[in-house]
Amino acid sequence: MSVEFSEQTHRNMIDRIPLTTGREVSDWLRTVDDGPSLVRFEEKVSWLRGAHDLSYGQAKAIIHEYDLRRAARRLG
Repeated sequence: MSVEFSEQTHRNMIDRIPLTTGREVSDWLRTVDDGPSLVRFEEKVSWLRGAHDLSYGQAKAIIHEYDLRRAARRLG
């Protein structure tokens, strides 16, 4: 089951990532970029959770942010 978050909830989660993980969001985005070439969103979330001991919410927020920024680069 997938849980959808509002944009505000996503922003709040992203803002808390450095406090809860000890790493900046930009570091996490590089980690995803350097990680395995997974296609599906849930595969990326599962990999990030397992490889870096993150909660589901943290991993989902990071992958969602990664996808948002990647899409913005393609459009820009």
